[in-house]
Amino acid sequence: MVDIAPGAVPSPNIWSSPRVYELENRAVDPDGVIEAAMGRIRSWDGATVLDVGCGTGYHLPRFARTAARVIGVEPHAGLAAAARRRLATGGREPQAERAGGASTAKTIKGFDVADVADVAVRVGAAQALPVPAASVDVAHARWAYFFGPGCEPGLAELARVLRRGGTAFIIDNDATRSTFGGWFRRWLTAYDPMAVERFWTRQGFAREPLDIRWVFDRRADLAAVLRIEFPAELADRFLAEHPGCEVDYAVNLWWRHY
Repeated sequence: MVDIAPGAVPSPNIWSSPRVYELENRAVDPDGVIEAAMGRIRSWDGATVLDVGCGTGYHLPRFARTAARVIGVEPHAGLAAAARRRLATGGREPQAERAGGASTAKTIKGFDVADVADVAVRVGAAQALPVPAASVDVAHARWAYFFGPGCEPGLAELARVLRRGGTAFIIDNDATRSTFGGWFRRWLTAYDPMAVERFWTRQGFAREPLDIRWVFDRRADLAAVLRIEFPAELADRFLAEHPGCEVDYAVNLWWRHY
């Protein structure tokens, strides 16, 4: 049985289907809109970066290109081990299972683990980060734990580990618009995006609304990802309604300087 950090909130999509989730990671935001927006708010050049809920470490090599130190924290020990393997192979992705049985691998351009002074992956939950107080310059959480009301323990941990002048970035869905936002509302009919927005505002976060895309190599890959994100009946309905391999997708970049 895989070890899970105490207090971890399950993430069924990546926990149950990490290879399919790798396809989703590759499909999200091919234009780098999120990363560019973060960089305009607070650069991580020469900084200590914390990636909360890092999964298989997809974003760690990107931060490591210019950061002085990168720490990934992941509550699922099996995924944390995959993140370490990614780093040990110079940023190469784990084998991603494509729909139809084939698999692919890709090297992330511009990253060589030999050139990075300090990159580490630790097992831990957002509510009890295995990181010393006042040791982080930039914290990043993308579709991980910080989904609005109820995440106050994790926010307290961010306040503990961030240095004065540090910045936290949280990326989550904007359910008020876009094709994906419409799908999200049809799945979680009780979801109140305005209540979530009020929550983040009360916590002192600013919002940067962003328009990104999902772009898949094959329609079968889109189908596989929809089936780990939504119940099967809804996933099949969405697929039937939406042609092609591209989906317009709106997100909120929440950020706060500490």
